[in-house]
Amino acid sequence: MRKVIPFALAAIFALSGCGTGGGGSGSSGITKGDAASAITAAEHEKKRAKGKGYEWRDTGKIIKKAKKAMKAEDYAKAVKLANKAKRQSANALKQYAEQKNAGPKY
Repeated sequence: MRKVIPFALAAIFALSGCGTGGGGSGSSGITKGDAASAITAAEHEKKRAKGKGYEWRDTGKIIKKAKKAMKAEDYAKAVKLANKAKRQSANALKQYAEQKNAGPKY
């Protein structure tokens, strides 16, 4: 019984594709359009954070890396980096909301 369960789990992962490492854009099914959309969304969120004066230092650098990955046709990496930049900008906006009234209380 103990040998059957790990084998069954391995078979499920192998058939579903969850067990593979994945790599380039070919195995993940991510297209150039997906990468472009992710980068556009990240840039939009970055502009919102910049408008509040809370743009984080590395967000722009990450977007540049995403554009470079898209140019190299590594769309999966481009999407991953763009999503990271978008998440940073969303967190910057959360930080702004939490700290906008910060200061000494008299």
